[in-house]
Amino acid sequence: MKIESLEGIILTETNYSESSKILNVLTKEHGLIGVISKGCRNMKSKLRGVSRKLIYGKIHLYYKENGLSTLISIDVIDSFNKIAMDLEKISYASYILDLTHQVVKQNDAEEIYFLLKDTLLKIEEGFNPLVLTNILELKFLDYLGVKPNIDSCSFCGSTKNIVSLSADSGGYVCINCQTGEMPTSEKTIKMIRMYYYVEIKNITKLDVSDEVSKDINKFLDEYYDRYTGLYLKSKSFIKQIQKISS
Repeated sequence: MKIESLEGIILTETNYSESSKILNVLTKEHGLIGVISKGCRNMKSKLRGVSRKLIYGKIHLYYKENGLSTLISIDVIDSFNKIAMDLEKISYASYILDLTHQVVKQNDAEEIYFLLKDTLLKIEEGFNPLVLTNILELKFLDYLGVKPNIDSCSFCGSTKNIVSLSADSGGYVCINCQTGEMPTSEKTIKMIRMYYYVEIKNITKLDVSDEVSKDINKFLDEYYDRYTGLYLKSKSFIKQIQKISS
């Protein structure tokens, strides 16, 4: 094994033996890798505070290409303290990490790392975590191979007179193809395209009404349930929080 320094974000942590952890780390250079953090659960270990999910930093390790790498140290770039101190934000962040872990196991495109990093940084800055999570969810559908039709009607391909956004129908539905789909507001129809095409790192303002945000979130929940086969406990926890706050 050779020593390497990688930029990465810890997605998951699992206790291993009496004092260690196995970390799943999404790195800029090598994608998803497994890392053992030896002795990090000991009180005096220098790795104790950094061997946890949601740490973003420069990770120094003995890199093993086809196996577990061994952690040496981490120079923390951001520990997302504002997220960690807010129940709503940490709930969304935990879900984002879980979702990214599942997506990257199916598609190792390097863009996934940057999408994750930019989303977490924007939540840390104070932008709406629900809207950012939905933007990421929508973009991830591309990498899962099940992107909805949000440029034209799912049935006839028309780009005119779009009147509905339906998970059952696969996305947009025009007035000529509409059957049992519920009508969707024009703002929601336009905004979901913005979600898909916006560069997350360039966001300086998120002006989305609660009504539109709820419509898009409902659509994405239904779409993920129908087309991805991903069922994450962290998403269920978010739904519980949403019910309490509504």
